[in-house]
Amino acid sequence: MLEKHFGLSANNTSVRTEVLAGVTTFLTMAYIIFVNPAILANAGMDKNAVFVATCLAAAIASVMMGVIANYPIALAPGMGLNAYFAFTVAPKFGWEAALGAVFVSGVIFFILSVLPVREWIINAIPKSLKLAISAGIGLFLGIIGLQACGFVVDHPATLVTHGDFTKWPVILAGVGFAIMIALDHYKVPGGLIIGVLAVTVIAMLLGLQKFGGIASAPPSIAPVFLKLDIGAALSIGLVTVVFAFLFVDLFDNSGTLIGIAHRAGFLRPDGTVPRLGQALTVDSSAAMIGAALGTSTTTSYIESAAGIKAGGRTGLTAVVVGILFVLALFFAPLAGSVPAFATAPALIYVACLMAKGLTEIDWEDATEYAPAVLTALTMPFTYSIADGIAVGFIAYAVIKVASGRAREVSPVIAILAVLFVLKYAFV
Repeated sequence: MLEKHFGLSANNTSVRTEVLAGVTTFLTMAYIIFVNPAILANAGMDKNAVFVATCLAAAIASVMMGVIANYPIALAPGMGLNAYFAFTVAPKFGWEAALGAVFVSGVIFFILSVLPVREWIINAIPKSLKLAISAGIGLFLGIIGLQACGFVVDHPATLVTHGDFTKWPVILAGVGFAIMIALDHYKVPGGLIIGVLAVTVIAMLLGLQKFGGIASAPPSIAPVFLKLDIGAALSIGLVTVVFAFLFVDLFDNSGTLIGIAHRAGFLRPDGTVPRLGQALTVDSSAAMIGAALGTSTTTSYIESAAGIKAGGRTGLTAVVVGILFVLALFFAPLAGSVPAFATAPALIYVACLMAKGLTEIDWEDATEYAPAVLTALTMPFTYSIADGIAVGFIAYAVIKVASGRAREVSPVIAILAVLFVLKYAFV
């Protein structure tokens, strides 16, 4: 049955290899079961319920990707979007409306995945802005991580300054970050989760954190399940928020799928990705399912590349990841025992990975790198992914026109730039 559905022989793989690849991918992304509840708790959501929603969303979406698209790509609530959800959208509109916005963005993403307009939109956004948005989200995660451990604190004159470096949270976050980087250097699978757990254990030994246990029956998901407010999400005030969720999810997923397909050798000679439609349809469905369960946008994980490196070539790898996320449901006490300063280094680590995109920008062309840098800087300093996208689009259009290169501004960029200007002027 597995051979018939996944085509193991045709992909030069086996059940044993696919299982090993699934375990490898799970270990590289399992940190999300600790980090996501910690981040969304800042929005006022029940941490234990979000833990269950995180595991279920990742499990369902990963199995769907494996069975429907037959790709060794796992999914889970995405980093960056969860921070935008918790620190930007929820404080202003409430987390129920934020879940509604995620759901609506998933519906629109689903429609775009079915229609050919998806490719038109993706191709119309310049590469420099795509790279800048990814890097900006990374910087956004970075400042959240630095704040979570006390490395960065507020200051009445300079807005931000360094915290007390002699305090244990700052020291232990530094230790955790060093562990993660060292394990990454030595290619050890699961380096992030090992670092998070190592810091947690040290904190317990020092009496900084109480041990809540390791395993138990899964807690209730009721506090967040089906609590999304779709009506609020359709209000005028949340239009920009819905667009931000949609935009980041659309390009992040497309970039991840293309990157993973390239690493796995799936790309066709013309550079197209086979079964891209099925994969994006699963991704958009995952966003809706995750919102209904009670978590921020569920998306494809670039960490799936670790499983591909271990030999994963079919959807069976993703199915194995889904099964492991179901088993993770029974480790809620352990997740609840992890302090914020233990997950902080994971955020900073991911920030480092995402910032690499800036190196691919054309640094010889000021009309390309200037809007990109503005985009990346605006996100952490305004604490808003949406504002970063808006400023980037406006800057790109204005700079190109002012430089006599208006023809390089696509209709999509021009229209969105005008809409963003009108938003800031009148909303």
